[in-house]
Amino acid sequence: MWSGPRNISTAMMRSWGNRPDTVVCDEPLYAHYLQVTGLNHPGAAETIATHEAEWRQVVRWLTGPLPKGKSVFYQKHMAHHLLPHIELDWLTALTNCFLIREPREMITSLIEFIPEPRVEDTGLPQQVRIFDLIREQTGCVPPVLDSRDVLENPRGVLERVCGMVGLVFCDEMLHWPPGFRDTDGSWAKHWYAKVEHTTTFAPYRAKLDPVPDSLRGVLAECNALYGRLYQHRITAG
Repeated sequence: MWSGPRNISTAMMRSWGNRPDTVVCDEPLYAHYLQVTGLNHPGAAETIATHEAEWRQVVRWLTGPLPKGKSVFYQKHMAHHLLPHIELDWLTALTNCFLIREPREMITSLIEFIPEPRVEDTGLPQQVRIFDLIREQTGCVPPVLDSRDVLENPRGVLERVCGMVGLVFCDEMLHWPPGFRDTDGSWAKHWYAKVEHTTTFAPYRAKLDPVPDSLRGVLAECNALYGRLYQHRITAG
């Protein structure tokens, strides 16, 4: 699942992680991203020290065998962690899905952490790049989920995406126990304070904050990229 920041990506990981047939992983390319970019994210040093930072090693794990008793490997990826030098041939070994969020809502949330984000920081250029690659190589449109649709009708959207990837939906995806998980990244204590207390998908609430004038250009670029993915989004039907 390729997401951008400030989305429902961790709640989605909780949902899939509650399936009895599924094992999950949390942003497996984050340590490499931090090591290469040198960005001073909360817990960056600990992340690099405690997680695999060599991208080829990460890819070998992501495309390797699953633990005994598991048949689904749900991978929560931040699309902007897929830096330009990382080869993409391994993506065809996976079923690639996309989680998007309306850019104005995403940007006004992101600036709480990155005051002057670039378009690249939103993950949208990377999502479109991966989407186009997978569509070209498979001849099929990969699943796209918009966070608002998920929050407004979790069962309906998740039932459809499960069907599209050849799985049976199960009710366990709609509720999960609160708290952290062993599968959470070391950065969870910095970023997952709200998610820690959740037990289901929260109702959708519009975020009406205005985008600063300095980011109008970024918003325009993001809207164009988002529109390319949004037209393919899954709805509950």
